[in-house]
Amino acid sequence: MRGSKPMTASALALATAWISLAASQALGATLTVKAGESIQAAVKRALPGDRIEVEPGLYKETVFIDKDGIELSGIVRGGQWPVLDGENKLNDGVLVSGHGVTIERLWVKRYKGNGIMTQGSNNYRIAYNVVEGPCFYAIFPQFGKNGLVTHNVAFGSEDAAIYVGMSDNVDVVHNQTYASIIGIESENSHDILIENNYVHDNVVGIATTMLPALPVKSSDRIIIRNNIVARNNMKNTAPPGAITAGAPPGLGILVLGTDHTTVEGNLIRDNDGVGVMVSETNFLVTTPDDRMDPFPDSTQVLRNVFLNNGSNPQGTLRDLLDIAGVERGVDVLATGKGRDHCIADRLALTTLGTRNFADCAPGTTSAAVASMQTAKPVVATPFTADQKGRLTYLAVCTGCHTYNSKLVGPPMVVIKALYGKDEQRLADYIAKPVRKRPDYPEMPSQDYLPEDIRLAVARYILSELSH
Repeated sequence: MRGSKPMTASALALATAWISLAASQALGATLTVKAGESIQAAVKRALPGDRIEVEPGLYKETVFIDKDGIELSGIVRGGQWPVLDGENKLNDGVLVSGHGVTIERLWVKRYKGNGIMTQGSNNYRIAYNVVEGPCFYAIFPQFGKNGLVTHNVAFGSEDAAIYVGMSDNVDVVHNQTYASIIGIESENSHDILIENNYVHDNVVGIATTMLPALPVKSSDRIIIRNNIVARNNMKNTAPPGAITAGAPPGLGILVLGTDHTTVEGNLIRDNDGVGVMVSETNFLVTTPDDRMDPFPDSTQVLRNVFLNNGSNPQGTLRDLLDIAGVERGVDVLATGKGRDHCIADRLALTTLGTRNFADCAPGTTSAAVASMQTAKPVVATPFTADQKGRLTYLAVCTGCHTYNSKLVGPPMVVIKALYGKDEQRLADYIAKPVRKRPDYPEMPSQDYLPEDIRLAVARYILSELSH
């Protein structure tokens, strides 16, 4: 890990911006939630800019925050935390669509979907939480700008423990992730810093990915720096059909289709497959998408420490090495048609497929980039009702429903046929569902969503959703 250094001008500006934001929030009232009370009830009472303090205790609910500037802060006293427990019944722990929201010091566990999720939120801060599976994503910011995910412990995810999806200007720093399919993933995102994290005992340690069939068609400027990436050899238990089901265990760092990705200063050790892999998207995903470039360009593998990687490659990694006549021990593996890559310390590494990598120029480093966050908070335009409906659908509904195939719940095309244009009836069902089909589990109630949001979701499903 790096030693302390004088604060740069950009870091000082960023710190000042966050202090200003915190000061504006501090002008609001403080609401206290005690054990046995409802956090969501406090959110409903709160005004933008208020602080909600949650006392130690057990809370079995979903918390939905659609107001700006809310600070949801747990109080840890004598080792006792405020614990949100989904009991493997509820879908989401904390769901945020407001801007400038802070979520800190909560212990979130056993939610079927996401532990902590932001959807369309800018200027968020997710800090000092423990998020425990089983869950799909433990911490999942999506469609947001200017975020900070720091000092969290996340484990037991059926996909990624920390998953930054289709976002810009996010720092993921000082976290610990383990016992998940992927420790930390950046997907179809831009200007992401993944630094000083301890990522261990997952299937894949850190992945930056460019995936097809998503609204964002590019991924650029990712820095993976000064992390400990160790022993990511867990058996892959992702469900068949999931994208992650094809990920071979033992991958330390995966660069999948993203551009201008820098891997620098990491300790990469004891990953049984490969230390670092640079590959095109269809190494894992074969879904066609003519509007995206699946090949990674301008990857920089700078100076890192590689120790004892590649001792037991499996699955597709084993197949690739067999074709090349290499048995084991590869630090850096590259496939595909990517361009303009470079690698440092080539003679000190065992590599395969890096013949078209240039030697990185002496002194090449990403050290000048102290943060990927913006110097000032992003101006956040209030969402329209239609936008709220779409974002809430993506955040809440897509964990169990697809458009035309069976997932956990029935396909949306069936729901559209069942309800026609009756938005109110669907909105009422979302709040108080009853089991109608023996071949599907009972849908959990989404009554934490305000009535206008439920109606906006129903309108989006019945009038706009088409694929």
